[in-house]
Amino acid sequence: MNKISVVVPCFNEEEVLSVFYKKTSEVLNEIEDITYELLFVDDGSKDHTKDILRALSLKDDRCEFISFSRNF
Repeated sequence: MNKISVVVPCFNEEEVLSVFYKKTSEVLNEIEDITYELLFVDDGSKDHTKDILRALSLKDDRCEFISFSRNF
């Protein structure tokens, strides 16, 4: 079985993260014979991006996130 890793850069994305997660997961779930992971990289967001990513990672084992302390 093949694995797809999707790396998602994030900076103040609280308004679109849930929609992105839902739509991307729907598409990836339709692909046969793969597993996947979504790796979100929060680049120092000042909104609630990190909180949303934390909740997604707790809800779905295929979601992981890295959070930087400031924008690099």
